[in-house]
Amino acid sequence: MKQRYYLAIGLMTFSLTLNSKDMNTETIKLPQEEITITHEWDKVFPKSDKVEHKKVTFPNRFGFTLVADVYIPKDTKGPLPAIAVCGPFGAVKEQSSGLYAQEMAERGFYTLAFDPSFTGESSGQPRYMTSPDINTEDFSAAIDYLVTNPMVNPEEVGIIGICGWGGIAINAAASDPRIKATVASTMYDMSRVDANGYFDSADSSEARNELRDMLSAQRTEDFKNGTPKLAGGVPDVVPEDAPQFLKDYHAYYKTERGYHPRSLNSNGGRNVTAVIPWINAPLMSRAGEIENAVMVVHGEKAHSFYFGSDAYKKLKVTPGKDNNKLFMVIPGASHTDLYDQKDKIPFDAIESFFTEYLHK
Repeated sequence: MKQRYYLAIGLMTFSLTLNSKDMNTETIKLPQEEITITHEWDKVFPKSDKVEHKKVTFPNRFGFTLVADVYIPKDTKGPLPAIAVCGPFGAVKEQSSGLYAQEMAERGFYTLAFDPSFTGESSGQPRYMTSPDINTEDFSAAIDYLVTNPMVNPEEVGIIGICGWGGIAINAAASDPRIKATVASTMYDMSRVDANGYFDSADSSEARNELRDMLSAQRTEDFKNGTPKLAGGVPDVVPEDAPQFLKDYHAYYKTERGYHPRSLNSNGGRNVTAVIPWINAPLMSRAGEIENAVMVVHGEKAHSFYFGSDAYKKLKVTPGKDNNKLFMVIPGASHTDLYDQKDKIPFDAIESFFTEYLHK
C-alpha cells in the first residue's frame, strides 16, 4: 500500500503544478539536425554486379535516424533471410561492414550495413560519440527495419559485428531474441579494453580512477569550449617501434585500401569522453544467457584474440539446439586481415552458419 500511496501523492503534486496559474513557462526552440546522404558509390570496395544496392533510413529507440546501405541479391523471389552488419568500431558502412554485407547478399541474403548513431551519415549530436546502450540499440533498430520489411522473413534475421561491434553484437543478441544468429568477427570487447587497458594491463581501481579523473576534467573543458575534444584516429605516421597491430591499422585506415573521409579511425577519431560509459558497462555480462546461435571468428595472430576467446568461453550451448555456439580460428590471420581480405575471411563458413541457424 505504501508504494501506491506515494505514487498517488506524486501524481497529485504533478497535476497541481501543471494547473497552477502562477507557473511561468519558457519555450526553447532547438535546432533540427540535418543529415546528408550520398547516393553515389563511394565505398572502399568495388560494386558487385550480382546485387542491387540502395540507401535506406530508419529510427532507433532514442530518436536518432540511422542511414544504411541495403544489398539485395538480383532476381530474387519471396521473403529472404536477412543480416544486419556494423563495424569496425570507428569505421563507417563504406568500409568493412559494407564489404561483408555485399558478399553475403551475393550468397542469397538480404543485407543491411548501417552507420551507428553519431557516426557517418547517421544522425546524433555531438558527433563521434559512442554509447554501449545506444549502440546496442542501433543493432535492434536495424532488426526493427528488417523484421517489418516485406522482402524479409522475420523469423530468419541475424547480425554480424566486426571488431568492437563484435562485442556489441553479442550484447545485442543477449537482449534481443529476434536475432536468431550472431557472428562476431575479429571482435573487441570495448568495455574491457576501455576499463582495463590492452591485455588487462591497467585492471585496477587505481588505474580506472586515474582515468576517470582525466575524463571528468575533459568533460569540464568540453563544456567550457562548447565542443568535445577528439581523441585522434589512427596516426598519419606510425613510428618504427610501434606495435604491429598499430601498423596494421595504418595499412587499412590510412591508405587507399580502406581510407574513407567519413571514417573516425581514418581521421579525427571518437570524442575523448566517449570512453566514460564503457568503463562501467561490461558487454559480456549476459553473454551466457544467449539461447540463439553465436559464432565467434578470430585470426590466430590477432592481438585481439583474447577478446574473442574469452567471449566464447562465456557462451553456453543451448539445450536441444545442438552445438549452437562456435569458435573459428583463422590460421595466420591478423586482426585487420578479417576487415577486408576475402581469402582469409571465412565467408563459406559464415554462410553455412547462417543457413543452418536462421532456418531453425
